[in-house]
Order: sequence, then structure tokens, then C-alpha cells
Amino acid sequence: MAARSESETDSQGEAVEGSTTALRVNRSKTGVRAPIPSDSIPELDDPRLYFNRELSTLQFHIRVLEQALDESHPLLDRLMFLLIFSSNLDEFFEIRVAGLKHRIAFGHEDPSADGHSPSSVFAEISRLAHEQVERQYHILNDHLIPALASQGIHFLRRSQWTRDQQKWVHEYFDEEIMPVISPIGLDPSHPFPRLVNKSLNFIVELEGQDAFGRTGGMAIIPAPRSLPRLIRVPESLGQPGCQEYLFLSSMIHAHAGQLFPGMTIRGCYQFRLTRNADLSVDTEDVSDLASALKGELLARRYGDGVRLEVANNCPEHLSDFLLSQFRLDRRDLYLVDGPVNLSRLMAMIGDSHRSDLRYAPFTPGLPKVLRNDESLFAIIAREDVLLLHPWESFSVIENWLAEAARDANVLAIKQTLYRTGADSGVVNALVEAARNGKEVTVVIELRARFDEADNIALASRLQEAGANVIYGVMAYKTHAKMLHIVRREAGRIRHYAHMGTGNYHAGTARLYTDYSLLTARESLCEDVHHVFQQLSGMGEPRHTEHVLHAPFILHSRLLDMIDREARNARKGRKSHLIIKCNSLTEPQLIRALYRASQAGVKCDLIIRGTCCLRPGVAGVSDHITVRSIVGRFLEHTRVYHFHNAGKPETWCSSADFMERNMFNRVETCFPLLDRHIAKRVRKDLDTYLLDNCQSWQLHSDGHYEKRQPGDGEAAISAQETLLYAYSARA
Repeated sequence: MAARSESETDSQGEAVEGSTTALRVNRSKTGVRAPIPSDSIPELDDPRLYFNRELSTLQFHIRVLEQALDESHPLLDRLMFLLIFSSNLDEFFEIRVAGLKHRIAFGHEDPSADGHSPSSVFAEISRLAHEQVERQYHILNDHLIPALASQGIHFLRRSQWTRDQQKWVHEYFDEEIMPVISPIGLDPSHPFPRLVNKSLNFIVELEGQDAFGRTGGMAIIPAPRSLPRLIRVPESLGQPGCQEYLFLSSMIHAHAGQLFPGMTIRGCYQFRLTRNADLSVDTEDVSDLASALKGELLARRYGDGVRLEVANNCPEHLSDFLLSQFRLDRRDLYLVDGPVNLSRLMAMIGDSHRSDLRYAPFTPGLPKVLRNDESLFAIIAREDVLLLHPWESFSVIENWLAEAARDANVLAIKQTLYRTGADSGVVNALVEAARNGKEVTVVIELRARFDEADNIALASRLQEAGANVIYGVMAYKTHAKMLHIVRREAGRIRHYAHMGTGNYHAGTARLYTDYSLLTARESLCEDVHHVFQQLSGMGEPRHTEHVLHAPFILHSRLLDMIDREARNARKGRKSHLIIKCNSLTEPQLIRALYRASQAGVKCDLIIRGTCCLRPGVAGVSDHITVRSIVGRFLEHTRVYHFHNAGKPETWCSSADFMERNMFNRVETCFPLLDRHIAKRVRKDLDTYLLDNCQSWQLHSDGHYEKRQPGDGEAAISAQETLLYAYSARA
């Protein structure tokens, strides 16, 4: 990719000091309008007070890409961030952009709360995404690949293959690729093929005649999905002590002529089509949700096209031909300087044994109270236990379920599963419990996006073991994270519960930050019991004493608690709230936060991803700060803290501040009733507020600025601080 010239400008119109060795931190804005005059206080439903959801989501993905330039991360982790950006962008186009294009196609141009129409949002996404994709390949080619090469990790282009490597590639192609590849010549009897979503393909321009006398034209080569996209060169053929890799695309390019004997290849260019992957199930006309989803999963592979990625050396007439086949226009075309399927480079990171280029591994700890051989039931019966993953081990929950499965005194286990994996320790324990004759009820959300197939298989496995499997409520995704265990102790029934902010998935528990509360408090357990009854049965909403649950009372109670802080501020009392979640988009909650700010409430918002609230507007949100933490671990905890006139309340939840969580999902929000646990979580929040290494502050004009330590100020990374603190405690 060519380096930027000195006259080029960044997205802010500021001159970029161009070279291939320095990239400035991105300052793209979140699709905002002109600044609001300081002497004008708008109404709280004024569109100028809201950022666009899709553009704000794209901004989060760009903050992830920024990590690839941050040399405080180890080199392979920097590459990982770049690949995560690629994967995130895939899903963004599959779901968010696909939805926009659908609304535009059907003439649904009603603006959202921010005042933007779908057409204007799509135009801005196209501009911003093209800019960032070009930047992504610039970072890969001019920063990461040279840095990896300096460490003995090489991605070899065809021009770099030695004679011995060429011979080995030829043999590999003949033995591994040729038998499974099926080129498709394009003519009236061979129309353009229906290509699978995000599959690697090549368009080939041919000259000459084939065996049937047909003159050359064009052909498509679909790369078999069974083949790895990255192949490691045998050590005997590479530089000593180095890891050398070849791209499958390079191998196919080099030997494409073998697929069309007697013909001349004028050009061979890789491309990839991203399709609409959102599932559409009519909840009012489905008798069997699992069967309906199975049909939709197949359709997902062949949805409408939304984005076309093509090698940047592809001639315009060929890219135009592809666009016409997929009914796309040039705004949907992305020319890339490298592999079109970057996320497949993840295989190299898994294959590499260069631990010196990754974050040092750590062993999740255990709270002191759990570090003995005592039964978990005995411990939890005495006191609440709060875990913070990944710094504290998720195995506690797996071990507790395993103990429950074998405990003769356990009568029943109920659990919600959203994402977990069909062969996890959690599922194994539930299967064992069912086979041991316990009453096991599992509420599985089949519609967890991109995990639908796994969850269908999981449901079948549990049903075969004798568990009662419920698919939740048709019109509402079950997103709550709950576990309820009923046990007979000393002749009476005792209830235990687990509630969390994250999924019952051991893999993500090593990468995502989440809280897990284990409790035997009668009132909390009774509330969990009522929510399960509501999911499995029918009737009016069940009363809960402490737990707030959506779609019934969570939204209204959050509004009440925010307004309570505003009332206290107007009475001259100290007021403060801290909201930490993944996304903030729901207009009524945003307006409540604006009212709180106008009353003088200090509002600290830690919003990892999408944020539609505009901070720093005089007279409206000048008491609101918004931070986004992006680091080694994915921030996933949802915590709501309210000062409450000196009687603080701290809540954990499965719900973000989004419309879907408040009105279209089953969610739970639970108070931390143990005073010491609540103080500990508040201290964790303070650590995040002090972060000046991985924290990005949202400004009123819509751009995020990475915070830096000031002169003489200590560098504080919240994640590293918590890792050290919890390791020391363990």
C-alpha cells in the first residue's frame, strides 16, 4: 500500500505527517452535527444531543484497531487486536449495515433519536469504513509484518519463495488442494455460482479454448472451506529458527493454470462477499423454534450481499462485474492490500510458540474463603461470595455444579444458558445431575447470535440425558445469567443461587471481565426462583423483593434511581452515580442522565462500546463524563452504583442500557447486599475511573481521546492493577 503523502489529511481535516512508519491516533468523530452554542440549552429530545448508534459502534471497533499500534501490548497481541477488528467489522456489516440497507431498500427513512436517516448513516459508515480498512492494511503491511519478521516470523510472498519451497508448494497443491478444488467456468450453462457468506474466492480471466471448444472468458475458483488459509512451511525448508507461513491464496494464485489446462490466465484475483447474516424467525407463526432456526441457519450463508472485498490489483471491469452479480454499488466495494480474510491469521497466533511475544499467562486465583477442601455449599451458606473473572477462577462455578450433581441432598438444579459450548464443564455437570435423577431444568436461548447451532446441539444433549429443556419466551431473548440449586439440609429445603454479568462459558471467562455472585440469602434465592417460575410457566409477572428483571421492572426502577440522585442534588445533598456497561443507547435512560446532570449530579459513565449520549454540553451534560476502557481483556461487567444520600447501592446486571435489554430480553439486575462486597466493587470502579493508559474519553464533538498520564502522574492501567491486586489476594 502506498504511503500517505504530506498533503493528505486525516478525518479531522488536519495535516498528517505522512510516512509508513508513523500513524496518528484516529480521531474520527461519531457522526455528530455542528456544536451546540453555549448560550443555547436544547430540549432533552433534541437530536443534537444524541450520537448515532451504528456510527458509535463503528467507533468502538476503531478503538480496538488502535490497539494494534500500541507498543505497550506484546507484538502478537497487537496482531490479535488487528484481527479482532477484522472479525468485528465482519459482524458489523452482517448485522448492522445489513439492517440499514434493508431499511433503505424498503424506503424506511425515518430518522432515529439522533436525527440521522438510514441513508445518511450508511453514507457515513461507508466513508469511515473505507478509511479504516485502508488503515488496517497499512498497519498490517507497514508495521506488524516487518515487526514480526524482525522476530523471525515471516509471511512469504510468492516472489520470496526459494526453489525448494516452490517445489514443496507444487507438491502440496497437487496432493492437498487440487483434489478438493472445483473451478467454475462462467457460460450460459454455468451461471454465476451462489457463494457462501465470507468465503474466499477468486475471479479468473482466461484466454484460449477449452476441451469443448469454448472460448475463454471468466471463471470462479471457490477456495474449499476445509482447507487452512495459512500453511506453515516445513522447518527444513525455511530459515533456521524462523517460523515461515504461506497463504492458501498465494498457492492457488501460483497454480491456477493447472486448473485450466491449455488456456492462458490473464489475471486471477481474490475476493470475498459478506452477506446479511441476521436471522428472521416469525415468532407468531412458529410451532417449533429449534426446527425453524435450523432452516434459518442454512439461509444465513446465502443472505443478500452487503460488502464486497477484492484484491486492490483487480481490474475495474472485473470488480464492476462482481458488483453487478451481487447487486451492489461502488460504495460497497473495498479494495484490500493483502488477504481478504484476515481473521484466518488467528491460526498463526495459536500455532506460534513465541510466548515472549504474548502477554504472560496467569493462573486465576481464588478468594481466601474458598482455599480449602470445605464443601462449597457450606461456605456459601455462611456468606456471599463474589468472583471477578478472569482474575478469579470460573472453575468455582463448574466445581459447584459438579458437587451438586453428585450430592445426594441436591433435589433440583435450574439454569439459564446463553453462550456456553456443548462440551463445557457446566453442561457436563448438568448432564450428570440429570442422569443421577435430579430435577434439572435448563432455559436455553437458541437465538444467541452466531451460537444458534451450538445451542441446538446443546439442547439435544441435555434432553437425551433427561433434563427439562425450555427455549425461553418466543418474543424475548433470555439473556439473564442465573443458577438455582435446591438442597435438603437437616430436614428442610435450602436454596442457593448464582447470578452473574457474563455467560457460563469457561473460555470467555478467561478473556472477559465479569462478576459472579454466589449466595444463599433467602430473599435473593426466592427472587431467582420466581424468575425461573415465570420463564417456565405462565401468568402475571412474579413479585421480587430485590432482583430487578426485564422486561418488567428493570427499566422503570433504573429511571427511579437516577431521578433519586437528581432529587438529592436539588436538595443540596451529595449525589453521584457510576454506570459501567457495554452500551448506552436507550433514549429514556439518556434523558434521565441528562436531568441528573442538570441537577448537579456527578455522572461517571464507563461505556466500553456504543454510546449515544453526548457529554459535555453546557447546561445539559456538563456533569457527565464518558470513558471507554479497551485493553487486554474485554470489559463486560455491568455495574450500577448510586450514592443515594450516603446510603450507597451497588447493583450488578446482565443488562446494558439498551432498548433491547430493557424491553425485548429477559434480564436480571441484583443488589450486592453484603457491605464488604459492595465496597470492594466500588473500589474496582474507582480503579477504572483512574485509568490513564487504556481509557478513552468521549468529547462533546464526538471524538474519543486516549487519556495519557500527566507530568509527574503515575501510569495506571485498571486491568493491570486489578490483575496484580487479585493475584496478590489469591
